[in-house]
Amino acid sequence: MKTKNLILLLPIVLCLYTHEMVAQNSINAAGGDIVSGANGSISYSVGQTIYKVNSGTTGSELQGVQQPFEISEVLSSENFPQLVQDLVVFPNPTTNELFISLKNLDNAPIDYQIIDINGKVLVSEKNIANQTTIPVANLAASIYFLKIITLNQEVKTFKIVKN
Repeated sequence: MKTKNLILLLPIVLCLYTHEMVAQNSINAAGGDIVSGANGSISYSVGQTIYKVNSGTTGSELQGVQQPFEISEVLSSENFPQLVQDLVVFPNPTTNELFISLKNLDNAPIDYQIIDINGKVLVSEKNIANQTTIPVANLAASIYFLKIITLNQEVKTFKIVKN
C-alpha cells in the first residue's frame, strides 16, 4: 500500500516543482547552415539555450545567440595590389567616426566617397592623408558604401554599417 501511495504522490510532487526548473548553458557541440540564399539564411547551433543581453552606449551584444559575420570588402581592383593590401577601414560597424589607414607608396592622389544604398554620393574628399578620419555621426543608421579611388579608378569598395 505504501508503494502504491508513493507512486501516486511522486508525479504530483514533480508537477508542483517544475516551475523551479531552469535551462542551463552549454558549449556548442555542433552547428551549421541549413539553407542560404539571396533572401537570407537559416543556420543552427546546439547548445546555449538561454542568452543574456549586454547593452552600452556604443551598442549591444547578445551572448549565447549565434551572431552573423559579414565580410565588409565588396570590390577591389587588381591594378593596385600594394595599396589594396595595406588599405584598412575601421571600425565597422561604426557610430561616430570611420578611420582609413593606408600606405601610399606611389604618392598618387587618393579620394573617397561615401555612397548610400540608392547610389547617391553623400560625402566625398579628395587627396586624403595616409591616416584619415571621416565623421559619420550626422549620417542616419543604415548601410553605406565607402569607395576608395585613385587616378580616376576605383581601388576598393567597403560596405559600412552605421549604427
